[in-house]
Amino acid sequence: MDNKKDFKPFISADKIVPEFTFTSLFIGILLAVVFGAANAYLGLRVGMTVSASIPAAVLSMGIIRVILRRDSILENNMVQTIGSAGESVAA
Repeated sequence: MDNKKDFKPFISADKIVPEFTFTSLFIGILLAVVFGAANAYLGLRVGMTVSASIPAAVLSMGIIRVILRRDSILENNMVQTIGSAGESVAA
């Protein structure tokens, strides 16, 4: 057990990366409304809801990284959190 490796974080403490931006807020609210409406419809129509946390994370990665050409994991985390919270409120 003497073979300990030093922990290296994905984003170092001295690096400043934007997290709470207008883009992440707008995309998160948009995904929250879409997934919230879908869950409300499914809940009333079928009687069962689905978790939208993983689809919100995948869509945020696609939108922010591919379409907007940004490489910020913290913005993706913010979008996924907002989208998941909106979905769970509707459920």
